[in-house]
Amino acid sequence: MTVLTEKITALKRQIRTLEERYDRPRDSVRLLAVSKKQAPEKIRRAAAAGISRIVTIGTDRESSRCAIDLAKRFDGVFAAVGWHPNDCLAAPDDVRDELERLAKAAKVVAIGEIGIDHYRLPSTRSGSAADDEAFKTRQVSLFRQQLEVAAKLGLNVVVHQRAAFEACIEVFEPFADRVRGVFHCFVNSPEEAKRVIDLGSLVSFTGVCTFKNAAEVRETMASVPLDKLMLETDAPFLAPVPYRGKRCEPAYVREISQVAAETRGIGLEELAEATGATARDFFKGLE
Repeated sequence: MTVLTEKITALKRQIRTLEERYDRPRDSVRLLAVSKKQAPEKIRRAAAAGISRIVTIGTDRESSRCAIDLAKRFDGVFAAVGWHPNDCLAAPDDVRDELERLAKAAKVVAIGEIGIDHYRLPSTRSGSAADDEAFKTRQVSLFRQQLEVAAKLGLNVVVHQRAAFEACIEVFEPFADRVRGVFHCFVNSPEEAKRVIDLGSLVSFTGVCTFKNAAEVRETMASVPLDKLMLETDAPFLAPVPYRGKRCEPAYVREISQVAAETRGIGLEELAEATGATARDFFKGLE
């Protein structure tokens, strides 16, 4: 009973974190992890949509372990492991040894999701300016530690940055000669995309690019060299049109790809071939 209680408490804590991360009202988020029963069906639907490989992302210790477990159980599924910046307060003071152990598991192809997020600082939830600075400092330390592990192991990183582009680049740039990043869910300007690419890294676009009010995102997408571009779902969030508002899943990357191809004025097959090659080059062991 004690073990069960601890698991329930951990799940509740993860739900609170998700609500804060995605600016959702309290108690609006339900358990989002893919269950053992759900996973085969979602993978089947992804395969039917032409998706042959899936990278499932960790955001803390438990979700990283879940990602590793899913990768072990299913062909075509791979894992990335790490601590999300909004989980920085719950993370150990030093994650390097534990992260290295996680990253050495079979079918782990990257470190992530890691980075900097200043969108919901403690002051937006009754905290003080001093709390904000402590939170930012903690995020920088967590990000830097994980970049160190990535450099040591020769793995690339999935980078999260929200309302913190300059702060994120400042931490990432000293590692750019040893680690490549894919700056995921990119909604920044063409100029900022170029800065990422000039560091030898990539940018990735989600279902946001399909939204009617996302013309600036599509402008950035059109500006990025084809071999520096990735596409993703960020499932279970940010489902593309016509599924907007519903729970996202890997199969929906097809709708994202169709908009990306139209935006760039190329065929879907050409886009798929290029982004697939880019992903295989970036994610170590994604065969």
